[in-house]
Amino acid sequence: MLTAIVMITAATNAIPETAQRLADIEGVSEVYSVAGNIDMIAIVRVREFDEIASVVSGRINKTEGVIDTDTHIAFQAFSQHDLESTFSIGL
Repeated sequence: MLTAIVMITAATNAIPETAQRLADIEGVSEVYSVAGNIDMIAIVRVREFDEIASVVSGRINKTEGVIDTDTHIAFQAFSQHDLESTFSIGL
C-alpha cells in the first residue's frame, strides 16, 4: 500500500462541499479540514505508484473548489497501530 499526503488550498467559501467531493474519489481514504496555511489534507492510499498520479493529478487537482495542492509521498509509517491490516480489509 502506497500513501500520499496531499495538502490542499481550497476556495474558502466551499470547503465542506469540496471536502466531500474529495472524499468521494476512489483512492482518497480520508480528508481533513485543518487550520493553518492550507485548508485541507487528503490521505491517498493506492496499490500502485502510477495510481498516485491518477488520483492526485487526474482527480484531486481537477475537483471543483481545489485551488492548489502540495503532495508528499510517504516512505515509511511509524505507528502504534497496524496500519497495513487496517487499510487492507476486503482488498
